[in-house]
Amino acid sequence: MQIQFIRAVQFSLLIKLDGRLREFNFRKIRNSEVETFSVNVCNERGDRIFFDMKKLDSSWDFTPSNLPGWIEQNKKVIRQAVEDELPNW
Repeated sequence: MQIQFIRAVQFSLLIKLDGRLREFNFRKIRNSEVETFSVNVCNERGDRIFFDMKKLDSSWDFTPSNLPGWIEQNKKVIRQAVEDELPNW
């Protein structure tokens, strides 16, 4: 009997956006044909914002497209933070 272990990748990153330090929680989705992360972060009122990041053509795409402005304006910073963290996993 062979046992196969699949690592669950989950990490948090503190990213400073618009002068505020925010904690982004990332969880890698297994069984997906494209590399996908489920992401959540709190806004100023403490409400959780959920979205997915998918790696398409060597760039991270965010879904859904109706994200708050502070996320939309800082996608490049979030993408770079994820790329910097991934080699650790």
